[in-house]
Amino acid sequence: QVQLVESGGGLVQPGGSLRLSCAASGNIFNLYAMGWYRQAPGKQRELVARLTTLGMTNYADSVKGRFTISRDNAKNTVYLQMNSLKPEDTAVYYCKAARATVDYWGQGTQVTVSS
Repeated sequence: QVQLVESGGGLVQPGGSLRLSCAASGNIFNLYAMGWYRQAPGKQRELVARLTTLGMTNYADSVKGRFTISRDNAKNTVYLQMNSLKPEDTAVYYCKAARATVDYWGQGTQVTVSS
């Protein structure tokens, strides 16, 4: 069983930055691909950024050039650095660990971008 705990969400003005953290219960990054997803009210959950076990990344077109996913193996933590935030980035952000047919999700952290 993998446990994931997100933190770092909050209220930020348009153009601002936030860094989300996802702490995993153990050294899983060599076995699980890690991803950040988000779900806005009334919308489906969508992939924001993904980091494979080999360190390859991919991003949703809407966040390319603004968001960066990274990991710290020593801290068992994945990060999502979000810059130049827009109101449309407002959502609950979730961390996911995936391996074959097994997925684990965190509880989510709210990000609100508003003036």
